[in-house]
Amino acid sequence: MSVPREPQDAKLIVGLLFREVDVQMKTLISLNEQFGPVDFLTEPKFFDYTNYYQKEMGPTLYRQTASFEKLMKPELLPDIKLFTNQLEKRLAQDHCRRVNIDPGFLTEERLVLATGKNYTHRIYLRDGIFADLTLIYQKGSYRVLPWTYPDYRRPDLLHFLGVLRQKLRYQRTQRLPRSAPREQGDFP
Repeated sequence: MSVPREPQDAKLIVGLLFREVDVQMKTLISLNEQFGPVDFLTEPKFFDYTNYYQKEMGPTLYRQTASFEKLMKPELLPDIKLFTNQLEKRLAQDHCRRVNIDPGFLTEERLVLATGKNYTHRIYLRDGIFADLTLIYQKGSYRVLPWTYPDYRRPDLLHFLGVLRQKLRYQRTQRLPRSAPREQGDFP
């Protein structure tokens, strides 16, 4: 028999897709006010994996990923997604989003993103929000799955998430890591 236990707190990760720097900054400021200080931020990278967002948001989009210092309870993921949806609406112009915000939780075992869209591998949480199992941690690094979005397959992002995993472990235990995280390409 399995004995139910509360899950450990997770690290909030937010993927931003944007075109304009002022919208990026307004988004980061609002997220900081809601969830506390950002503790890690990637460089914006040109986003050319799909044309899906161009009709609404325009060409020349950038992807950036942030994490937050404060660890959070996993059951808050729907609340966080509902907040980011409202923030997207607030920053919209002429009913078109100027930022797409993808919140998720990084744990030692996985990265789960929140979405409002159902699909075969997504689990319904509540209030119209589903959990998308995006990456799993296996053999020393986060691994992609057949449905992982192309921009979450980037080796530099996988490395970044490995570093954040070590930071998460340190935040929970106050013990320094034994070794640096490995790149996904280091494994056969």
